[in-house]
Amino acid sequence: MNDETFEEKASLVLSPRRVFVFFVISTLLLIIGVIYLIAFTSLREYIPGYADINMRRNIVKMTYRTDSLINELEARDIYLHNLKAVLDGNIKDSISPEAIKSTDKKFERLEIKPSEEDLALRKQIEEEEKNSLTYTEKGVLKTGIASFFFFTPLQGLISDKFKASANHYGIDIVAPKNEAVKATLDGTVTLSDWSPETGHIIQLQHDENIISIYKHNSVLLKKAGDKVKAGEPIAIVGDAGELSTGPHLHFEIWYKGMPIDPQEYISF
Repeated sequence: MNDETFEEKASLVLSPRRVFVFFVISTLLLIIGVIYLIAFTSLREYIPGYADINMRRNIVKMTYRTDSLINELEARDIYLHNLKAVLDGNIKDSISPEAIKSTDKKFERLEIKPSEEDLALRKQIEEEEKNSLTYTEKGVLKTGIASFFFFTPLQGLISDKFKASANHYGIDIVAPKNEAVKATLDGTVTLSDWSPETGHIIQLQHDENIISIYKHNSVLLKKAGDKVKAGEPIAIVGDAGELSTGPHLHFEIWYKGMPIDPQEYISF
């Protein structure tokens, strides 16, 4: 109203409905404004419980890296444990017969017959065993590893050399499939087994505390306790094991508990 003439200049009619609508709209606008400030501005960093987004990203990244490092360390520990078991000759099958036994009755009368190629390979190996070589005469006294004449276990290309510093205690010899792996010296089979990492593995004990190890074979021709001669076939080269990347033989020689480079004594 005009203060001098008391003339009405403007008017506003209030009702409970209009007041309620006004307060509802005002409340919604206030809530939307607060949410916008918290979600899209840096003011949220001052609210307890909210951290910097970059810090949260770094924490998530560090969590993933830590988990990866833990997995790598566990895998390395398992590898070192299995390697020690191989060297000590304490290898056990990780899969029990009960775990792989089939309950399907259709396999009860299953008959597996060798193929013609398998029979031909067996015949070839048997013929080679008849002509196995012995490089030393009986009664000759051997002194030191240098006095031994090592038979080449497998002719092929050396794909990975001896690297003791990198925990590679032998050499990898690449050769075609179905090639016979032969004993490098006269000896006794002390291990003839299978492991998930190295596949079929065979280990021979020789004179003068010499041990030879042959890994990643597809077939083993000898069992623990068998006597073998130098040049006698003991296995078939293969691509078995998780650590294998193709058909090859991983060959190791240990002398008095220490690994030695096979290339220093054998020509491949």
